[in-house]
Amino acid sequence: MIQNTFLFLERVKRGLEENLWKQGIKDWDSFLNAQKIGGISKRRKIYYDRKILQARKALYSQDSSYFKKILPQAEYYRLYDFFKDEAVFLDIETTGLDRNNDDITVIGLFDGIETKTMIKGINFDLKELKNELSKYKLIVTFNGSSFDVPFINRLYPHLLPNIPNFDVKSITNKLNLKGGLKEIEKKLGIERNKIIEGFYGGDALALWRMYRATGDDYYLKLLVEYNEEDVINLKTIADYCVDKLRERHISF
Repeated sequence: MIQNTFLFLERVKRGLEENLWKQGIKDWDSFLNAQKIGGISKRRKIYYDRKILQARKALYSQDSSYFKKILPQAEYYRLYDFFKDEAVFLDIETTGLDRNNDDITVIGLFDGIETKTMIKGINFDLKELKNELSKYKLIVTFNGSSFDVPFINRLYPHLLPNIPNFDVKSITNKLNLKGGLKEIEKKLGIERNKIIEGFYGGDALALWRMYRATGDDYYLKLLVEYNEEDVINLKTIADYCVDKLRERHISF
């Protein structure tokens, strides 16, 4: 869908973009090939043509960071189709919100095929994690733009690559999918392990504290499974939401 948007062009807002689609200018190629476009002067079209060619060059050079600079964050979902195979689904568990003692207890990654989990005090390795994250072109989170990404950047400022963060929560409301990740899973019929199913964020912290207090791996395994299901189910939700929004764009 990235090649169907014009919102990265100066002075192009959603209303003008929809007007372009209604004129049959549904993608970059049709814009470039059009001799005249209603609502856009000849001089401005020449300028926009140049900007679209720059964006197309960046896209086919796999330079997702280019779009982090020019695209509104709420529109990062449009990158998902193109970079889906090079996206990482990310979720963290933390020690809480006490800024004096907070830390990441578990960080889970899912590349669409397999999960990788790093645990504080066991296999959490910043160098290895940074190397792993450098492989990707898009970070996908749920509420990550408000929590996960700022949390990581505050504790480990140079860990995350300079690539867009597609926060799935930014589009769930557009589809009337209210609530948190667990509520949306239920609405979409996504099932979890029965033990894990009733867990919420605070329970993840409780599991970590139980593990640290007792040393019993049972609690740690539950926490890891909880985190793994978060990132795996996040992909299912992202796929669903982007498919639905694509259908809306096609209707123009």
